[in-house]
Amino acid sequence: MPLPQLTQASAPLTREITATDEFGQPQAVQIPAERDLTVYVDKREIVTLMTLGAWPEGLVLGYLRNQRLVQSPDEVASIMVDWDVQAAAVQTRAGIADIEARTSRRVVTTGCGQGSVFGALMDDVGSIQLPPARLTQAQLYSIVNTIRLQESTYKSAGSVHACALFRGEEMLVFVEDVGRHNAIDTIAGWMWMHGTDTAQTDSNAPFVFYTTGRLTSEMVIKSAQMGVPLAVSRSGITQMGHQVAEQVGLCAIGRATHRRFLCYTHPERLAFEQPPSRAAPL
Repeated sequence: MPLPQLTQASAPLTREITATDEFGQPQAVQIPAERDLTVYVDKREIVTLMTLGAWPEGLVLGYLRNQRLVQSPDEVASIMVDWDVQAAAVQTRAGIADIEARTSRRVVTTGCGQGSVFGALMDDVGSIQLPPARLTQAQLYSIVNTIRLQESTYKSAGSVHACALFRGEEMLVFVEDVGRHNAIDTIAGWMWMHGTDTAQTDSNAPFVFYTTGRLTSEMVIKSAQMGVPLAVSRSGITQMGHQVAEQVGLCAIGRATHRRFLCYTHPERLAFEQPPSRAAPL
């Protein structure tokens, strides 16, 4: 399967500015370098994404995947990013059928850094089939600790979201961006470019998606359609996120800090160290 040709147009993640502290003194500080990137598919403008620009080609590929505009990476011939014009030009191999109709309906989302998704993302949720998988409580604690120790733009500059993909307790990829949707889309692009097949998950090392942001319906749907059956959040879950997770069979875990967490849906995918009924109250 031929992979898309990609530029390597990563941009600086932070920039230095001067701020004034509580004593009225100037301080040099780092802030995230947010920038806009307009995506064109076969010369048709699709969307403008606000991004750090760490791996814009992966972001664009994952965006097309998670919006269900392309079904496999070999449908994309190239993704060329040019920051001078703040644009990403996507060339497909055979075009995208009915692209006008498929991109005409937008849904305003709760996401930062993106703001809307195509309406089709909310359709056909019932057709998603997740692989069997079970995570141990010890693996969950290891994931949370790995994120805690991870060097990040957030630690130096704040104001960004982080997402990561794990296989068991092994972190495969870590992505930060101004919005959690951009971060998960970049992971989706990474999975395609690296041939990661969630259908072949080792039962002792399931794929797990981690995010610092809340588990909204869009985040749950994207995780599920990437074939990842467990999602962990440092934050919580929304009502619609909970509803979708229940429907698709995804184990949604939130408030995951240190050795505390809440399993919101499908606890059968989590191997507790002791039966939940006898666990100490949080």
